[in-house]
Amino acid sequence: MKLKEGGAGLIIIIILAIILVIGIILVAIGIGMYNKLVTMDEEVKGAWAQVENQLQRRFDLIPNYVATVKGYAEHERETFTAVTEARAKVGGATSIPEKIEANQELTSALSRLLVVVEQYPELKANQNFIRLQDELAGTENRIAVERKRYNETVKTFNQMIRRFPMNMFAGVFGFDQAVFYEADEGASTAPKVEF
Repeated sequence: MKLKEGGAGLIIIIILAIILVIGIILVAIGIGMYNKLVTMDEEVKGAWAQVENQLQRRFDLIPNYVATVKGYAEHERETFTAVTEARAKVGGATSIPEKIEANQELTSALSRLLVVVEQYPELKANQNFIRLQDELAGTENRIAVERKRYNETVKTFNQMIRRFPMNMFAGVFGFDQAVFYEADEGASTAPKVEF
């Protein structure tokens, strides 16, 4: 059986139309996956910005806190130096991993400073100190909440870019796994300050 000339042309048009529709569908799927990756990447960046916002708040409170404690505990220079140096590292950190590490050192130094504070009952009764300590405690709570939100966003993003077929698109478009904000190794041990 022979196809008429018009019939062969019609079959070719139908095949080309099917290929075109499949191509359009694949491009639309690719665009959708790329946009989802961009959205999640921006969510990770936004969550990190919230962590940095709270870290900056703590960074700004520390000089006042240290100055107040210094007035009462002048001979605790080593602890004040550790806090000041840790704060300087936070100010100089540029990448997310550097900022995480620097803030962990600052948290450790502040923990040692709080142990020093316990040795001075008159300091704990000072209204300026109480207000600063409350501000710092509130900030630490906010940091904990924002770190948790950040880590949840990172987890969702990392899961998404590791799953098939999104992992192929993530690799092609250059999306890498985000870094978690993890506690440092000594976080489970209470700081020891000896006098």
